[in-house]
Amino acid sequence: MARRRSAGLLLYRQHPGAEVEVLLAHIGGPFWSQRDAGGWSLPKGEHGAGEEPLAAARREFTEELGLAVPPGDPVYLGEIRQSHGKLIRAWALMADLDVSEIVSNTFEIEWPPRSGRMQRFPEVDRAGWFDLRTARIKLTKSQVPFIDLLTEHLRRRPAEAPSYP
Repeated sequence: MARRRSAGLLLYRQHPGAEVEVLLAHIGGPFWSQRDAGGWSLPKGEHGAGEEPLAAARREFTEELGLAVPPGDPVYLGEIRQSHGKLIRAWALMADLDVSEIVSNTFEIEWPPRSGRMQRFPEVDRAGWFDLRTARIKLTKSQVPFIDLLTEHLRRRPAEAPSYP
């Protein structure tokens, strides 16, 4: 069986005199609606073997947030394996955007379960900027290592940033 793969973009910003902040998206749908801690993700999504991962990350960003990817050259952060085996690659991009303007794509599920009623929900119901300490709490547990990878990237000089494998 082929391993499932996802790719995403982790936007970050830093205003003068302020801490670094990252853009996170709250997972939409009824299962996540009441969950804050552990209910956020970087904008990401699955891609097939034939799709270039960075292209998939850009596509998913636009689908999930309804906004164009800001200009700039994303820096490859790395790949993590979630507990259920899915591999996620992520890129960091320094940029700023207004999270009040997001408009997510939607998905359809039977809700409530076994009711026979299909309902549509946004894939992302909101987005926000969070300092790195808060982001560690908000992110799903398996994505927290991306905060460490971003921190490592920010400590290095740009010439030493990892290249995409």
